[in-house]
Amino acid sequence: MNRPVRTVAVRVRRWLRESEAAFILLAAIVGSAAGTATLAQGWLAHAMQQVLYGVKINRLSALTAIAHPWRLLALPLGGLLLVLMGRWMARRGDGGNWAPVDVVEANALHGGRIPAGDNVVIAAQTIVSNGCGASVGLEATYAQMGGGMASLLGQQLNLRRADLRTLVGAGAGAAVGAAFGSPLAGAFYAFEIVIGSYSIAAVAPVIAASLAGVLVLRWLGVEPYLVAATVNRARTVFDYGAAVALGLICAGLGIVVMRLVTLAERAFQVATRSSQWRPVLGGALLMPIAWITPQALSAGHGALHLDLMTRPPVQFLVLVLGLKILASVISLASGFRGGLFFASLFLGSLAGQAFAEALNLAHLGVEFDPTDFALVGMAAMCVSVIGGPMTLALLTLETTHDFSLMGVVMTAALIASAVTRETFGYSFSTWRLHVRGSDIRSPRDIGWMLSLTAERIMRRDFVTVPHTMTIGQFRETVPLGSASKAVMVNAAGVYQGIVPTPAAYDPTLDPADPIAPLARQTTIMLLADTAIKPMLSAFDDDGADELAVVDDHGRVIGVLSESYARRRYLEEIEAAQKRMFGEG
Repeated sequence: MNRPVRTVAVRVRRWLRESEAAFILLAAIVGSAAGTATLAQGWLAHAMQQVLYGVKINRLSALTAIAHPWRLLALPLGGLLLVLMGRWMARRGDGGNWAPVDVVEANALHGGRIPAGDNVVIAAQTIVSNGCGASVGLEATYAQMGGGMASLLGQQLNLRRADLRTLVGAGAGAAVGAAFGSPLAGAFYAFEIVIGSYSIAAVAPVIAASLAGVLVLRWLGVEPYLVAATVNRARTVFDYGAAVALGLICAGLGIVVMRLVTLAERAFQVATRSSQWRPVLGGALLMPIAWITPQALSAGHGALHLDLMTRPPVQFLVLVLGLKILASVISLASGFRGGLFFASLFLGSLAGQAFAEALNLAHLGVEFDPTDFALVGMAAMCVSVIGGPMTLALLTLETTHDFSLMGVVMTAALIASAVTRETFGYSFSTWRLHVRGSDIRSPRDIGWMLSLTAERIMRRDFVTVPHTMTIGQFRETVPLGSASKAVMVNAAGVYQGIVPTPAAYDPTLDPADPIAPLARQTTIMLLADTAIKPMLSAFDDDGADELAVVDDHGRVIGVLSESYARRRYLEEIEAAQKRMFGEG
């Protein structure tokens, strides 16, 4: 970079740091790019479906039947393409063990930093998966590309950590808002799903990005996904009571789906011996399901609209609900890439319609509108699986313009959210990260916690004594008052325990006796990379005031007191809160 360009870049960075208006403008630019990327990705996936399945006007899942059985070969062929992509990446990466960073993980662990290649990989795999008909949605790649482009731009501009996290959330929210034509839902998606908190400083840039994304697609004449018509009427207490019951049902279904994905993944690993060919097997297993009903294919946009218009019987709704769950579980467990955002909306609509129709068949003296409860079920199911009750409530409001229904929707969404958090504790994205071994329960910034390791905060000025030393020798080496403790090691420097200095000066002890029996915490120590939470748990479990820090070979490299570890933890929490609420 030559000097004039470098000077301009420095001025732009300073302007973005000092001017709120400049940051809002940047967010709007990111939102416009996210909306455009959403359009391009959706077009590519639907173009694949047109080629592979002969879909013309309708969506794939709205087909009444697959015209020719041979078209279903697109499913295993799509799996084969994913296998080939995986092998290509394995040759370029670390043997296939590399996992791309998504927007939630980036904001939770990496301060919003996403490698450029990860965005391309996730987008390509998701488009292929959805395009071949696997039961996954595109919303994950919409959010990934929107947040990923924001991350790359923010890194180039050297934004502060809090600003970069906000910009990533704004880009992801803009992409999702653009897909549904719902700017407020997109903004709350950013806050609830990607950023993990609300802050006054982030409101303007996030909403500006979401508005920009939606307006770009409207300017291009693109119709939003979800359009549902309801009858604007007063909802009664019976509607709210039914919403509570439906919220409980959807919470249970959401937890079941998330658990089943993990169980099915393990089954695929055992059956295929962790082979890379799992997507091909998964595609083959999806073929009979798709032959029974195409409504189990893709995300379910067309099927959702079709079922809302045709009002099919309860038996059909329950059948499609079971097949859609099975297809989604097989798709994700076998290695197809995608999310459950719209799939959970479709599942919720099926559950809600079936629930309302079943109540009506029971002749309780109250008539429940299946369309209303389809929307209620959509919100409750999606909140259970994805999270974000306000996101789904606003999505319903923006697409129906029915304010009286919003209260019923909020009731079911909050019930589903509370039950899922209390009994399960994860959304689908954080559950997948948990299964991979990550300690993430929300997109809140916990990256600082992982960097606050024992090695980083330990003391390096400590006294060591050999384990063969006698009590008399210890008293000569460690005079009373010089050190409160001494770390005992063997000849190789490996940790053997901590000897409290006052204990060695007990007058009843024989100076010729060995010092080793006086050592405490002989098997309790901290590894150098121990993070702050396990560190504090170790102090609590053992009741120790001080623990030794050792390397991978057990050699002592430092000591750490409980009081200092807790103080540093509180200091870092305060600093994180200042970054979250005090900057922007």
